[in-house]
Amino acid sequence: MSATLDSTPAADGYRMPAEFEPHDGCWMAWPERPDNWRLGAEPAQLAYAAVAEAIAETEPVTIAASDAQFERARALLPPAIRVVEVTIDDAWIRDTGPTFVVDGGGGRRGVDWRFNAWGGHEGGLYSPWDRDDRVAHKVLEIEGADRYRAPFVLEGGAIHVDGEGTVLSTEECLLNHNRNPKLSREQVEAGLHAHLGTEKFVWLGRGVYEDETDGHVDNLACFARPGVVLLTWSEDESDPQAAISRDARERLEAATDARGRPFEVVLLPSPGPLQIGVEEAAGIDAVAGTKARRAGDRLAASYANFYVANSRVVFSLLDERHDEEAAEILRGCFPEREVVGVPGREILLGGGNIHCITQQVPHA
Repeated sequence: MSATLDSTPAADGYRMPAEFEPHDGCWMAWPERPDNWRLGAEPAQLAYAAVAEAIAETEPVTIAASDAQFERARALLPPAIRVVEVTIDDAWIRDTGPTFVVDGGGGRRGVDWRFNAWGGHEGGLYSPWDRDDRVAHKVLEIEGADRYRAPFVLEGGAIHVDGEGTVLSTEECLLNHNRNPKLSREQVEAGLHAHLGTEKFVWLGRGVYEDETDGHVDNLACFARPGVVLLTWSEDESDPQAAISRDARERLEAATDARGRPFEVVLLPSPGPLQIGVEEAAGIDAVAGTKARRAGDRLAASYANFYVANSRVVFSLLDERHDEEAAEILRGCFPEREVVGVPGREILLGGGNIHCITQQVPHA
């Protein structure tokens, strides 16, 4: 049973751990909507299954699947992966699922952010989104974790924490008028600190170029460990990504974390640029009210969008010109973990990548 609490995590002595801290498991959701995933979502389902299997080698994985997809998910996944029935609008559980917080004494609870499909009726990616707004509550019921219902809109991919008091995000997303138009920057910071147990906010500017989430930080930058940030980087000055990444680097190098440490910035190559192919676009069922995916549209590809499992880093293979370079950089940042590449293009075609489709359950 999951009780809904009236307080905040920080007031109760809870904090969001960093992703590289120990996990008790990982949640994912099963893709199915044909207006976002090509060919009835079958290629995306195979890609999700590969990610789930890679993670399940090191920690338990649970898949949330609709009733209509339960049998197919069960058939495509190994028996060790748990499949539970949860009604969803789409399969981005980083953004629709709960953010778990712990108290260091065996307690684990979850933050249920309000969800409006990345912008509601002003730029959101689909409508309705009410089923996705209920996903976090359902996950917390299954996990038996008490729930904090946040009073504002946020997606899990919009934040990264170092586990030691620092939160990283972008102005493009958190200060966007289509999320919380009545909140000031200071109110956004205070709300995040109250729900994450953090104390220092580090603002980056824009997210990855053409990122339809309005610039989620998890596609641009992430913590490898306290004081070390991996950043998507382009050396091509003709690419709009170059200026975005340069601004982010300058902000990071001018900032310090909650412990007063300067940041070491590690650069990850930017894949591509990659675009949606003609055949890929033709396989998607266009529906009014859902973001159109057209041939030639640029994909917001990034190697920073990976998942740190207990003994593995699972990242997307996106561009043969840069995949191995990205893997080597990740090995250098996570020497105690195996770095495993999984083909990620089918996930990318739907608008995100491996970090976007996963949600860690930290060790209590």
